[in-house]
Amino acid sequence: IAYHLKQFDIPHIYGPRLAMSLLRDKLAEAGVSDRTKIHTVAPRDMVRISPAFLVEYIRNTHSMADSFSVALHTPLGVVIHTGDFKIDHTPVDGEHFDLQKLAEHGEKGVLCLLSDSTNAEVPGYTASEESVRPNLDRVIAQAPKRLFITTFASSVHRVNIILSLAQKHNRKVVIVGRSMLNVIAHARELGYIKCPDSLFVPLKQMPSIPDEQVLVLTTGSQGEELAALTRISKGEHRQVRIKAGDTVVFSANPIPGNTLAVVDTIDRLIMMGAHVIYGRNQGIHVSGHGSREDHKLMLNLTRPKFFMPVHGQYRMLVEHAKMAQSMGIPAENMVIINNGDIVELTEERIRIAGQVPSGIKLVDGSGIVHDHVIKERQQLAEDGVVTIAAAVDWQLNLLARPELHLRGVASTLDPEMFRQMVNRAVARVLSERGSEFTGNNNNGGPPEVDWTGLKTEIEGSVIRLIRRELNCRPSVVFLLQTPDVNAAPATHSSSPRRRRRSTASAVS
Repeated sequence: IAYHLKQFDIPHIYGPRLAMSLLRDKLAEAGVSDRTKIHTVAPRDMVRISPAFLVEYIRNTHSMADSFSVALHTPLGVVIHTGDFKIDHTPVDGEHFDLQKLAEHGEKGVLCLLSDSTNAEVPGYTASEESVRPNLDRVIAQAPKRLFITTFASSVHRVNIILSLAQKHNRKVVIVGRSMLNVIAHARELGYIKCPDSLFVPLKQMPSIPDEQVLVLTTGSQGEELAALTRISKGEHRQVRIKAGDTVVFSANPIPGNTLAVVDTIDRLIMMGAHVIYGRNQGIHVSGHGSREDHKLMLNLTRPKFFMPVHGQYRMLVEHAKMAQSMGIPAENMVIINNGDIVELTEERIRIAGQVPSGIKLVDGSGIVHDHVIKERQQLAEDGVVTIAAAVDWQLNLLARPELHLRGVASTLDPEMFRQMVNRAVARVLSERGSEFTGNNNNGGPPEVDWTGLKTEIEGSVIRLIRRELNCRPSVVFLLQTPDVNAAPATHSSSPRRRRRSTASAVS
């Protein structure tokens, strides 16, 4: 959101207390707090966002505390977006899914349902978050020395369970990872996590605590490159080292695409001497997304006329649509979409009406990195860069041998031989093609030279040479230093002596 605010106006943002608390910090860090107004909402709050649209917030249950589904009241009817959800009848925080409100909308008539499809392929119901408590209790009780537990920082309910069990087993908690620190701080401030300050100790004090009294709660459950546990597993963390006897618990399953990174992290931890507990059979993780029977209940409660599965890989959307069709929603009343699709909804039909640009954007310290910059970075990473600088006079003679620099380019050619080849290629274009880019100046001034065209011609010749001889496609940067117009000869035939600047100094 912080980056979107730099691109376009978002006058108001509405959301639950925890999410808005975390967002305020993000906006402040990015220096865009003054570009929008943040409003917190509570269950069943109604927010009018325009004369035609009214948003109703409906409590749901998920791994993230204080989560909502939304009902969008429009002139055509009610559209419900479930958001991420599962139907948890024993939620950790006691905040139950407002199934009654969903049923009320279903009774009155729901025009369209947009529903989370993440676990559409998984049979049965998703287990309650409370179901992991006894298994985590057992693991913590059995750990002989230091205990590391990693989970999603956003899984406030899981974190709450871990902290309460740490207190039960007389372990001090060390938080490692910025996002984990931020979420716990905000959740405690708002009352979603309740535990004494004495439960926590700073990382720098960990060596002074007996190993059997230490519980390290860390980020990195998905093998993220810069996450704390990943760096610990590589021996790159400045303050934490794995030692024999440590127990590491992955209280999370890999999301699609992260499996290899997670497995590599586990392997490195085991090679360091840690006992690693992971996997679905351990009972130390449950999903925050509903399974097939949860989806069926959502469909039965809302009874929508039109249906659009969202939030999941394409195969999950297809499976969810099949499920809806088996429950009586006609195929023509459903659409399966890709990112960027524009969906048009009327009282009589639903269809894909067009598409807008969409996709994942890379963000670095300067902001959003656009596609053409990413392509340039990829080419630099794969084949390197060749920089060539040349300087010429008004007669298109080289003032010095062209400077050549290769960075990240793999080559078996002799460097001096390659320099000579490039030198000859530049000189050949100047001598054989140079006249095509020059003309007489009728005013007696310097000759008219198409420097841009000449530079393009030399650059093309050099690129062809480099790709042929190096058998790769590095980025090529060609710099051409041209004569100073103020120091030009009066006529083409007379040429006063000029101080020659080296190509190296021109490039710098």
